[in-house]
Order: sequence, then structure tokens, then C-alpha cells
Amino acid sequence: MNNLRLRTTPIPGTRDRYTGVEFNLGFHVTHYDLDADYRVVPNRLDATATLTLTTWREMRTMSLDLAPGLAVRRVESSLRIGVKRFKQSGGKLHITFAEPVPVDTEFQLTIRYGGVPRPRRTAWGELGWEELNNGALTANQPNGAPTWLPCDDTPDEKATYTFNVRADRGYVAVTNTTARPMATYLATVQVGQFQRIALGRNTLAWVPGTDVGDLAKQQAMLDYFETVFGPYPFEDYQAVVHEDSLEIPLEAQGLSIFGVNHLHHHERLIAHELAHQWFGNSLGLAQWEDIWLNEGFACYAEWLWADFAGQTPIDASVRAHYDQLTPMRFTLADPGPRNMFDDRVYKRGAITLHALRRTFGDTTFFTAVRDYTATNAHGVVEPFDLANAFTRAGADAATVDAVLDAWVRRPELPDCP
Repeated sequence: MNNLRLRTTPIPGTRDRYTGVEFNLGFHVTHYDLDADYRVVPNRLDATATLTLTTWREMRTMSLDLAPGLAVRRVESSLRIGVKRFKQSGGKLHITFAEPVPVDTEFQLTIRYGGVPRPRRTAWGELGWEELNNGALTANQPNGAPTWLPCDDTPDEKATYTFNVRADRGYVAVTNTTARPMATYLATVQVGQFQRIALGRNTLAWVPGTDVGDLAKQQAMLDYFETVFGPYPFEDYQAVVHEDSLEIPLEAQGLSIFGVNHLHHHERLIAHELAHQWFGNSLGLAQWEDIWLNEGFACYAEWLWADFAGQTPIDASVRAHYDQLTPMRFTLADPGPRNMFDDRVYKRGAITLHALRRTFGDTTFFTAVRDYTATNAHGVVEPFDLANAFTRAGADAATVDAVLDAWVRRPELPDCP
């Protein structure tokens, strides 16, 4: 099996093929500390972000991603080598040091900034900080984090985070401080007039009133998913429900975001977002090309839960969604930015997993899935990581490759498994 990561060290001027964001070179951010005040009515954010960095090459200049609507007032370094100057342009914060920073140097940058945070317009709609009728939310995937946080916005650059966000009296700012590595697109701030309601041993909800709706089943879902996916990978799991109706729910790390319209008759979406805690959050993507690994597992989790809960047998769910698939001119292996959130990526990705299950049987399938989540916990994955888990579970490597070739690397639709 191939064991080489596809992503190589970017060179100056190169961009993420999917988001179009130019790579920030020369360093890794290992920790973000955000201290911020948010005023709800004027939608005003004033913040200090302290980033801990380690250089992987000598560096006289560096860049971070930050939306132009947030004005940087001051940049300070913990180094004896001071910051000579900084400027903002093209969605970047450019920093020049007085002298080159040596390779393998750990230091901190403190960035003071503020302004009116706005979502960014992208090919996938408006992303990032969104002002609501009574609060605010952040929906970052794939490249909205710089609308509120100076960062290195690429999915494989994980770091730990500490948040201290204060909102107006009567409002709660829910964040996801975590000691586990997290991608920038999964960091979040949610502001509203919420009530905190415990749902079980390690699940809770922030809701506008007292109605938790289908979230009452969240602990049972988590308990079941632990039997098929392995131990829950984070400290706890929170659901935030806004007063506004939202088009779609969205996962962050250790937390998912819903509109009040999702509280009832959306059990499958609650299962979907919870499953992302394993697939997408603990197991992050090395590159956006492989988004089917996130969404395929999350969709398959919907069907697993429906089967376990006695609602719909797994084969019936697979057949129903297989029959709705329309021809594709792209592949799961590289759907392209235009199609990365296409529903066929989600559903065909899920059916790919069912094809592996039906090929090798339940014992091998679930052994491989639990190995996959354990071996790669809090890291990044590519399809070969999943394939290797199957071979470790006893599956024939050539057969695994043949299944993935048919379902992932080719556009033609194989027979329903």
C-alpha cells in the first residue's frame, strides 16, 4: 500500500487548489489564544490573538490569513528580534522582522485587531462570521476562519486553541477551547441568549429556551457510535441551537451548530454532525480533495443510526440513495472545488463504505473502521490510511484497491452493493 502523503511542502506563490488561498510558508502555528470582546448590536469585535509558532526555515517575512475588514493595530513578537513592520493586503497580514528568524525557533506573536466582522463571499456562498437576528455564529468550512481570527487557514495545519470571548450582558459566547489539535475551519464562536441543558454523561445543548427536541437522543447516538467507531475522541460534545432558522447545520470540533428549525424531525442531521467528530475532526483531511472521507462516513453514520434505532434497515437506505444518484463527470478522488459539497460526494462516499462492508463482512469492516479512527486519531488522513486499516484487519490489499478504484477513482457508477 502507498504510504506517502500527497501533500508536499508548498513553494512560494502556490495556492490551495480548492480554496485558492495562497499558502503561508516557513512556520507552523502550534497554539492560538484568542481574547476578545464582542458587542452584539453594532456587531463589533475587538480582539487580541496570541499565536505560538515554530519556524521550519529561516524567515525574515511571514504571512497570516486575515479578512481586510478587521484592522490590525499592533503586532508584537516575543523574540529579541522585533517586528519591523506589518501591513494588510489581499486577505493577508504580512509581517517583516528586523532580522531573519532562525530555523527551529519557537516564539509568540501577539496581534491586536478589531472591526466589524463580515462573512466572505466564496464559490460556496458566504462563509465565516455571520451576524444573526439575535447573536452571531461562525461557519468556516472551508476557508472562513480569517473573517474573525488571524490564522494559517489550511486543513492540515492543526493546532490547539484557547478562547476567552466576552459578549454583551445577557448573551453567552460558546467556544471550543481544546487541548486536542484542531484545524482552523473547525474553530468556532457562537453568540446568543442560550440556556445550558445537560443531555447525558458527556453531552449538552445550548438552546434558546428549554426545548431540546431530537437532541434528546444525542447521548444515545454517541454511545452507539462508540461501539462502531471507537471511543469518542474529545472531552465532551455540545450542540448550539440558534433562534434563527439556518439552511444547514454545521460541525465544529467538539460542537455542532443548528438552527431552531433543526430541533424536530431532523434526527439524521444530528447523527451526521455527531459522526463528524470522528471523521473530519479527529481524523482531519490532508487536503480538500479527499472530502468524501469526511462526508461519506457522516452520511453512512446516518444510515447506521437509522438501522440501529429500528427505523430503516441499512440495505434499504443504501438502495434508496443509490437509486437517486445521477451520473457524475467527476470522481470522489478529486471532485474539484465546484463539486466538493455536491450531494453525490456525500452519498456515493457512504455507499463506497457499504461496498467495502459487503465485500469483506461486518467483522472485518468494523474492525478496520475502529483501527482507522484509533491509528489516525487527532491527525490527518488520506484514502490510503483507510485502505491500510482494512489490510491490517485481514482484507486482501488488491481487493480493497479494486473496490476503491471502482467507487472513488472512476466516475462510472458500479452496481449497488
